Amino acid sequence: MTTDRLLRASGACAGFAAAWFLVNLVHPAGPRVLLWLPSVVGGIILFTALVRTARTTALPLPTRRFWRHIAAAMAFIGVGISSQAVDVLAEAHPRGDQTGPVMLVSCGLGVLIIMYALFRLPLDRHSPGELVRVVLDAATVMLAAAVFLWHFSTQPALRQNNSTGVYLSLMVTIIAMLAVFAVAKFVLSSHTYIANAALRLLAVAMFVGSVAPMFRPTFEAVDVSLFPDMVSTPLIYWIAAVAAARQRSAGNRRPRGPVAPRRRSFSLLPYAAVAGVDGLLIWVTWTHSSDTGVVVGSAVLLTALVVLRQVTAFRDNSRLLARLDHSATHDGLTGLANRALFQTRLHTALTAPGDRPVAVALIDLDDFKEVNDTLGHEVGDLLLAEVAQRLAACVRAGDTVARLGGDEFVVVLDDADPAAADLAAERMTRTLHEPVHADGHELPIRASIGIADGHSGDDPSVLLRRADVAMYAAKKLTGTAYLHYNPTMATAGADHAHLGAELREAIADDQLFLLYQPIVALDDGRIMGAEALVRWAHPLRGALAPDTFIPVAERTGLIVPLGRWVMRTAFAQLARWMAEHGDAAPGVLNVNVSARDLREPAFADDVAALLAEYALPADRIVLEITETMALEAGQPVLTLHRLRALGVRVSLDDFGTGHSTLTLLHDCPIDEIKLDRSFTQSQIDDRVPVSAAVIHLAQALGLHAVAEGVETADQAEQLLALGYIAAQGYHFARPMPPEMLSELLAAGGSLTPALSGLPVAGRG
Repeated sequence: MTTDRLLRASGACAGFAAAWFLVNLVHPAGPRVLLWLPSVVGGIILFTALVRTARTTALPLPTRRFWRHIAAAMAFIGVGISSQAVDVLAEAHPRGDQTGPVMLVSCGLGVLIIMYALFRLPLDRHSPGELVRVVLDAATVMLAAAVFLWHFSTQPALRQNNSTGVYLSLMVTIIAMLAVFAVAKFVLSSHTYIANAALRLLAVAMFVGSVAPMFRPTFEAVDVSLFPDMVSTPLIYWIAAVAAARQRSAGNRRPRGPVAPRRRSFSLLPYAAVAGVDGLLIWVTWTHSSDTGVVVGSAVLLTALVVLRQVTAFRDNSRLLARLDHSATHDGLTGLANRALFQTRLHTALTAPGDRPVAVALIDLDDFKEVNDTLGHEVGDLLLAEVAQRLAACVRAGDTVARLGGDEFVVVLDDADPAAADLAAERMTRTLHEPVHADGHELPIRASIGIADGHSGDDPSVLLRRADVAMYAAKKLTGTAYLHYNPTMATAGADHAHLGAELREAIADDQLFLLYQPIVALDDGRIMGAEALVRWAHPLRGALAPDTFIPVAERTGLIVPLGRWVMRTAFAQLARWMAEHGDAAPGVLNVNVSARDLREPAFADDVAALLAEYALPADRIVLEITETMALEAGQPVLTLHRLRALGVRVSLDDFGTGHSTLTLLHDCPIDEIKLDRSFTQSQIDDRVPVSAAVIHLAQALGLHAVAEGVETADQAEQLLALGYIAAQGYHFARPMPPEMLSELLAAGGSLTPALSGLPVAGRG
């Protein structure tokens, strides 16, 4: 409400000043002090409004600082205008602009403070070309203002042969031009902390203040007591008050922080300046003014500035188009050709006239995901960039090296027979033999290269598919190796693809089933929980273990529906056990999840829905992840935190076989670690076993520990002596159907080593 009253009061002052000035322009009326009173009162009102804006806590610090500077500037300008009013009122017949020393110093300081405030404002980043255009635009506006000030202010002062008036006029002209340049520069620039509407209004106020003195000779011819400042000053104050109000409203609408920059609407300002000078040129030519030459020269100079500005813009636009064209056809990380340009180059090579040999080499970095997981994506990016440079150095000028995505590269060897392709592949293997040094790490490179030999007229997609088949065949060789495609390779690839298609049908046709391996207490064999293990009842191949089809599921994306099927089936089984056996039911049910599951934003919601559907307590479910999954940043970590928030427990499976670190155990949201079978079954000697270190670490961090792969009584006794409470393995029970586990639960839920004689159903 206070702000509205200040704005209305400022507007009333401006309105009264304009109305009373018009009355006196027609016929002198009333005391002259009434003509100056709105300027004095309006200055006080504006100062109050600016201080309120500077104290608005919703605005960021640079914005409040800017408005404090503007308030200080207005205080000096107010003193200067009041001094001018005193000087004018003290004379019976004032002549000239009445720019006394007090007014000149005060207003000059005010303008300088405004310029300082503008230059203190943080700006967005600009390219050199953008900065040049902004400066040229601001210079155009400044030169146009200078021409008008010269014609209407400085030249009349020169004609009066008054040296003091001339110097004062020149100083005012210089200060005004600098002010116009500063305002134009910041209005034409993209700004961050000042609301667009507020800065535009300040620019209008500065423009009015610079142009108004030009009309002094016109009003002086009517009445020497009439000054343009009597109307312009209250108007400027009102415009500035509106600007301050716009800034406050912008701060109240938006959260704290920088005001979102928007593109300027003043791009026509320099052209308007040129049009104004052209209009002035027509006027001085029509009236045969004595300063026609100055105006003509200024118009020519303005035209040159605009031309220079346009040339700069055209040059920058050409560079921008070149960058956009390069970005559209090249990989942003490595600078190599991207998939689109690769396809174009391959199509060009295969459609060239004549019978030309064309080879395609597909390169895949082995174990690249491990670099990303253990050392971070930044190191992985450095590795990719270095490999890209090395591959580019191995080919001829007419060949194309491209990055298809991830750690996969491809080379189009145009006019290259198998022998020439072998030479290129040898160069690649040699250059990739040397390790890459990235961010203090020495990274050995192992790559698999598949080569497809073709000729003009071949189908590009067929050639690339053959290179892919050869590349996967090369993965079976030791170290960095390359292989040429041959038809026998397609059989293995076809089997792989056929198995993926069958797996899709298996999920839909209920060919999958779950076995459950008990997790037992080491002291008395009591069943504490169970781990769900998926199997595939293949109609032709019989029961398939997970290592047969899980890799296929991960590569084809079927791991997601497969994982959902496993969870739903396991949750339903636990609900049945709880309903049938009550407290004797397994305390927890462990279910393995994949890395792809954790990357799905809706995975935690799906788990929550299944818990609600089967009315399961969340703490009865333990989701098992690998150490590699736990190291993935981003969505996987967020998913783990959401699962923990539901009450679901998280277990780190195969602990000790990956890249476990104390930081991982401290930062990753886990409840349990499962000691890998390789440490459980290690030979007992004089050294302290790894299993001892793991249990002490788990106890120190408050984590539950389960030992996997217990196959002998000695192993079980050693683990119990070390402090392990729970274990699973063939010594207690092999994975079994849910009905068999249900019988054990009904019989008391305790296992003895005699149960190790159960039929083998395959390891989990």
